[in-house]
Amino acid sequence: MMTLRLMRFGAKGKPSYRIVVVDSKKPRESRAKEFIGSYNPLKEPAEIVIDQEKAKFWLDRGAKPSSTVKSLLDKVSKKK
Repeated sequence: MMTLRLMRFGAKGKPSYRIVVVDSKKPRESRAKEFIGSYNPLKEPAEIVIDQEKAKFWLDRGAKPSSTVKSLLDKVSKKK
């Protein structure tokens, strides 16, 4: 089963995240199947970049988003 989740990057105290597709059994820092976006909570307002086509592709194939990724997808879809 595939999951859309955040993968943390950045220095200590300065997090930045990539939104990735991974196997749900793998740990957070494991190898991702595909990179579909990024999230930077330190900018004001928070910077969210998501490739809508890739996200839709994986969601249509049964990938489940984590609660945080789901809220980010909702925010991006409301902007448009």
